[in-house]
Amino acid sequence: MGLSRISLENFRNHPATTLAETAHFNLLVGENGAGKTNLLEALSLLGPGRGLRRANLADLARRTAPGAAPLPFAIGASLTEAGTVSARIGTYTEAGSPGRRLVRVNGAPATAASLAEWLALSWLTPAMDGLFTDSAGARRRFMDRMALALAPDHARRVNALESALRERGKLLDSGGDPRWLDAVEAQAADHGAAVTRARGELVARLADELSALPPEPFARPALTYRPGGPADETALRAELARARPRDRAAGRALTGPQRDELEVRMASTGHPAAACSTGEQKAMLIAITLAHGILAAAGRPSVLLLDEVAAHLDPVRRAELFRRLREGRAQVWMTGTELAPFDAIRSEAAVWRVSGGGVEPL
Repeated sequence: MGLSRISLENFRNHPATTLAETAHFNLLVGENGAGKTNLLEALSLLGPGRGLRRANLADLARRTAPGAAPLPFAIGASLTEAGTVSARIGTYTEAGSPGRRLVRVNGAPATAASLAEWLALSWLTPAMDGLFTDSAGARRRFMDRMALALAPDHARRVNALESALRERGKLLDSGGDPRWLDAVEAQAADHGAAVTRARGELVARLADELSALPPEPFARPALTYRPGGPADETALRAELARARPRDRAAGRALTGPQRDELEVRMASTGHPAAACSTGEQKAMLIAITLAHGILAAAGRPSVLLLDEVAAHLDPVRRAELFRRLREGRAQVWMTGTELAPFDAIRSEAAVWRVSGGGVEPL
């Protein structure tokens, strides 16, 4: 299950690109700057959120010249299951509202959040190599993106929680009506408890999948979810009410999912991932991505985007990566500057040469 009949118009450096006859393995090969990662980014926007680069809409659209207005862009793809097209999904902008992202499913208007009901997306990019040394907020976003594979409504919950907490902060700062504050805290508690439960379930299921994977050649990570507040709605609402004086003084809510942390350690040594070598961190990140790919592939089309992953692995780990990806149900998209690292899967892959914003099947 995956994507077919993919089309891009005026996206990044791609004026008009079509990818047909996709396979389980899909390889995008070309020089640096050719537009390979741009293609992965386009696919990542077929789900909720801002894609694998978290870019602004204005930066996604192609421009005919420096300083020119961004052109409306469009990304579309068919979802296939057992070789049969089950739906057509797409996202785009319009000339009159370049800052507004629009979505269609089977030709009808839809929300970006609803895309998670149709397609499960996972990705791994070089920019994520610093995840374990990055902020707790980066790891929360990492959890939230993965949680969509288990709870398609998760993005809406996270957005609603953030909105309720912003409103609560304004009311605390201005000394607003306590009754209105009660109502806003009830909303925050409702969505916050759901977010905590979804993150907790995600980490628990990831831990189960990781425990079933061989410990080598990828270092096995041990995951611990540390919630910043209760997973029970009533308890979280009560805690928010009690914390009003403290949160007013702090200028932010100090209880709730916005304080969550994902702790990662190397299972064999117990060392924090942040203190491990760069190679060990990369191996643990790949292990998490592979485990999540197993979870994401259950129930609906699933796509795994791997940017420049093969070139940075030794032959043993590369062979194991391909073996696990071959056994998985997720459709796989990988980029590279040359075909040599993909020799083991070349005969079973769809391959495109990417150059100057265009693609050519190989």
